Amino acid sequence: MSIQRGARRVLLTGATGFVGKALLPALVKAGCHVRATTRSAKPPGKSPGLEWVTCDVGRREDVERALQGIDVVIFLVHAMGAGAHGYAQTERRVAQELRDAAARAGVARIIYLGGVAPSSEPSEHLKSRLAVGEVLRAGPVPAIELRASMIIGNGSASWQIVRDLAMRLPAMLLPSWTASRTCPVDIEDVVVALVRALDVPLPASAWYDIPGPDTVSGAQILSTIASLRGRRVPSLRVPFLSVSLSSWWLKLVTRADFSLARELVLGFKADLLPTDDRYWGEIDYRPRWTFEAAARKALKDEPWPPGVRGVAGVLEETLVQLVSPRVSRQPH
Repeated sequence: MSIQRGARRVLLTGATGFVGKALLPALVKAGCHVRATTRSAKPPGKSPGLEWVTCDVGRREDVERALQGIDVVIFLVHAMGAGAHGYAQTERRVAQELRDAAARAGVARIIYLGGVAPSSEPSEHLKSRLAVGEVLRAGPVPAIELRASMIIGNGSASWQIVRDLAMRLPAMLLPSWTASRTCPVDIEDVVVALVRALDVPLPASAWYDIPGPDTVSGAQILSTIASLRGRRVPSLRVPFLSVSLSSWWLKLVTRADFSLARELVLGFKADLLPTDDRYWGEIDYRPRWTFEAAARKALKDEPWPPGVRGVAGVLEETLVQLVSPRVSRQPH
């Protein structure tokens, strides 16, 4: 079933995240009444077609209150990052509680943005994303799970990692895992996929991959970004470096949270390729942005250029962070 356009009341969880910020105006433009969640004690307030509510999806009472009068839930939150322990169990519990609360509230559809299944044993991060999709699809409310690999755009953690590696490393060591392939997708195409998921016929829960138009390896991703900035970075293949070991580069190079960045890189130890691209046919749309065009757009839209840092400078900064005394700052 699909939701009548004039009656769509959408609960958008994760509205302040990378995807949520891009999706929010598109939902309002599509004629939805959007209830956007934030954990802030002071939500921004209301505007035409939009209301903000304070909601911690880990609190059952918050979720039940936010679901009142809602037709569709778009689920974008996850618990990974900032060194969180046991995030996989937390994500499954939150998904199950939201799924069951949505059924009690009479919600007609759940839309979830997850991750592509790898060709081998998934990392803990990908295993958790796939498990959340399974939990949501196992409930009484029809759920549509859209699986994306790397999403290109400013604010995307995976984009920030590869951008920083390409722009800051004076030379690229290419372990065997950089031969792994994926189909990156631009944030604008992801937004279209999510908005049109409101209308896809859904007699029962289903999942779809949403790949971008190009299949590229990790090495090609890095070299393309570097070349778009006019960098010619020497590269050296080092097959003995594992994904786990080489992920420690990130602590020296990227501005992304290290625990989050490491989890994302560990997920790239094998191909992250779609099963098919049939979803684009279901919604009568083809992704507009090739990987190179999406990367060019993301680099152009950056608020400030990341610059190129030498190894000495990176090491100096990292050592300062490690040896500086940590002062506990208490409110006055």
